[in-house]
Amino acid sequence: MTTPTPVETGEPFMSVTDLIDAVNAARFGPDPATEQVSVAFTTRQGARHAGRGRSYRNHVLSLRVGATVGSCSTEPAELTDDVAYDCVGRSVAELLTHPVPAIRVAALDAYLAAARPHAHAADDAVTIPAGTSLAKSTARAAAVVDLLPVARGQQVLVVGVVNSLLGQLRRRGIGYLPCDLAGGSTEWDEPCLPDADALLERCDALLVSGMTLGNGTFEPLLRHARATGKPMVAFAQTGSAVLPCFLGAGLSAVSAEPYPFFWLDGGPTTVYRYRAAAGSPC
Repeated sequence: MTTPTPVETGEPFMSVTDLIDAVNAARFGPDPATEQVSVAFTTRQGARHAGRGRSYRNHVLSLRVGATVGSCSTEPAELTDDVAYDCVGRSVAELLTHPVPAIRVAALDAYLAAARPHAHAADDAVTIPAGTSLAKSTARAAAVVDLLPVARGQQVLVVGVVNSLLGQLRRRGIGYLPCDLAGGSTEWDEPCLPDADALLERCDALLVSGMTLGNGTFEPLLRHARATGKPMVAFAQTGSAVLPCFLGAGLSAVSAEPYPFFWLDGGPTTVYRYRAAAGSPC
């Protein structure tokens, strides 16, 4: 896919379905029926940063279209390796109708990353310096939390718990409500509640993982932010090229981190940041 000339696509998108319809109508570039997945792979990772008391796992499905890779994180054991093999050689258009949500999101992400490269579309790029996994996680967290327009004493609903993000909020005197579908507890033994809806009325802002795209919880959060005017920031490895299309529709900022992610490489990596005030790249 060659980088197309940017086009106006109207108002920000309100749903993933609307965005897929726009892609299928070739509003972003080439007909997705002509774009093929050349490589598909899964990344299965376990980590426990030095000095931390908790370990975690990441499972990610990634699809390559042309020169770009789109990704969607999943719960451990949610997908088999055969799912990746079955995607190879299939068109983006075909995969956008796949019954597995993670495949739809990864295909959409790969297509949009090629159509709207982060290097051209983002408001700024932050280099995460080379270092240990903890040092890189901490630096990434600072770049993400800087996007939140909240003050000391306010409460942030964190959907998709990452302890380094919570650590940044703690350092800044900002309260948080940890929420994660997997449950569990934070590094500070705070329970992670699985139901974000139950916490929405208690928060002043939302900090949301891109994984919400793949598990179907993104759009209710977006609607809440849009209806209430609360700031909503997304930190995205999953759907890093998808989420900027919702800026101005409830989403106020995005930290986009395309593959390879910071935890895969000890060298410098890049986070691309978008803000609604600068307009949506879509």
